[in-house]
This record gives sequence, C-alpha cells and structure tokens, in this order.
Amino acid sequence: MRNVGGLCVLLLLWSSPMEGREIFVDNLAGDDQFTGQQASATADLTGPVRTIGRALRLAQHGDAIVLAKNDVPYRESISLVGSRHGGRAGHPFIIRGNGAILDGSTPVPPEAWKHYRGKIFRFSPTRMGTQQLFLGDRPAARVPVAHSTTEPPELQPKQWCWIAGQIYFCVEETKLPDDYRLSCADESIGVTMFHVDHIVVEKLTVQGFQLDGISLHNSARNVSLQEVTCRGNGRSGVAVGGASLVDLDSSLLGNNGQAQLLTLPYSETHLHGTHLLSNTAPAWVDEGGRVYLDNRRIEGGMDQFQPDDEQEKKP
Repeated sequence: MRNVGGLCVLLLLWSSPMEGREIFVDNLAGDDQFTGQQASATADLTGPVRTIGRALRLAQHGDAIVLAKNDVPYRESISLVGSRHGGRAGHPFIIRGNGAILDGSTPVPPEAWKHYRGKIFRFSPTRMGTQQLFLGDRPAARVPVAHSTTEPPELQPKQWCWIAGQIYFCVEETKLPDDYRLSCADESIGVTMFHVDHIVVEKLTVQGFQLDGISLHNSARNVSLQEVTCRGNGRSGVAVGGASLVDLDSSLLGNNGQAQLLTLPYSETHLHGTHLLSNTAPAWVDEGGRVYLDNRRIEGGMDQFQPDDEQEKKP
C-alpha cells in the first residue's frame, strides 16, 4: 500500500501544472557565466545573464525571459525554435521586454561617407537588399523613391533615401556626416519564430533589422504580441508566415521599409488596438492569409490604418 501511495503522489506531481522559471537578462550588469535566477548580480553567480541568446540556451518549455530596461539596446537577434521555446495554454513561453530595445543596427564609419553634391552624402552598406538609417537610436526621416530612380530627390536636412544599394543623407548647414550618430541595418531579423506554440512577447521595441522586426516564419501558433513596437526595419515590422497564428494587441508598427504588417499565405492575424502607420510604407501588405480586425475579417491590405478610438502615435 505504501508503494501505491507513493506512485499516486508521483502521478499527481507529473499531472499538476508547473510554473515556468524566470530567467533574468541585463546587458549591462549581467554575465553569461551567471545562471539568470536573480535580477541583480549576486556573489553566488545566480544573477542575470548578459545576453538574450544565453537566456534562450538556458530556457525550457514554459519559461519566462525577463529583460532589464537599460539605456543601451540589446544588440543581437534571437530565434525561438521548437517545443523548448514554447509553452501551453495557460503557461506560455514569455519574453518580457519591460520597454527594452532589441536593435540590429551597426554604426556607419565616418570614412564610409562620400560627398555627392551640395549637402548630400552617400555610402554603400555592406548589407544590401533592404536598408534603414538611424539617427541616434531612432529611425531617420526617410523619403520613399521609386525603384527606377537613379538620382536622389530634394532632401531636407536629416532626411535620407535608398537608391540602387546606396544610402543618401542630407546634412545640416556647416555639418558633416560624422557630426551625427548614424547607423544602418546589419542583422537580418530581430525575432524569428519557427515551429513554436503559445508564445507571448510583451513591451519590447524591435528595430534596425535588415529584413523584419518580428518574423513568424512558419508554424508559429498561438503567438501574442502585446505592446510591442517594431520600427525602422528594412522590409516589415511584423511578417506572418505560413500556418502561423498571431494576435497583435495594443502594438505600434511604423517607419518600416516595405510594409508595417506583411501577411503571407496560410497565416492568420488578429488586430486589437494596434497602430499600423503609413509614414514610410503601406500599413498592411496582403500577400495571403486571413486577417481580422476586432474579430471582423478584412482583406486586400491597407495603405493607411489607425484605430478609430486612438490618438495618433509615433514610433
């Protein structure tokens, strides 16, 4: 009877829902030799890790990665792949941003700029395809041009454009490019999700990536993006790929290169209180899939979109 009782206890433990761990990350005070169990550095090495990548290697099913918000962005790209980086109903895998910035840009060397004419300078980034230019830690004002364009339009100071693999930037009177803190997109994708289930990403800004800020590449199911900002990415803020299902809740997408939201065949996207700005590209580019606005099916993409009951926001 004693053995039967012990077996029952074990079965109850196995069947009971287990709370996931919190893994703390701090890109200033952390150390990847730590275990990430505590938010602050400790003598027993249980303090925060330094990189999100290290936290993902430590993480298991249903865990939460908790980022410290610092003045310095997290300069890395991250991938959520397979059941290890997933959760289940009621116990999702969480990335809790706390307002932190995930940034894929790299500084433009001052010597890379070549004078073009007047107050306009240009340079050729190492990464081709799509690009973005940052002034400080925010996207610089971009002037869209047609693909057939060969000469830059009239640019105002601190505006830029992208023509045939080159960035053109207009400086202010008496200034040169090295008087500004300029950076361009370097890493490919900010957050990639592939064959995962029950994911929550909250209060995170994703910027400066060459392709997409957040890409639900394939079979990313039951994903919730809550209060995220995706800005200044080369292709789209959020791309929703095949067999993926996502809720975009109270989020902001703007200043991205080709689309703020890009949906692809066999995907499903739900929008709730989310702003899709049309300042640099269409609000939503529809290349397939199903999109719902507050549970109402919409189709065909949108050049402009803003929730009726919300004031204009800036990324």
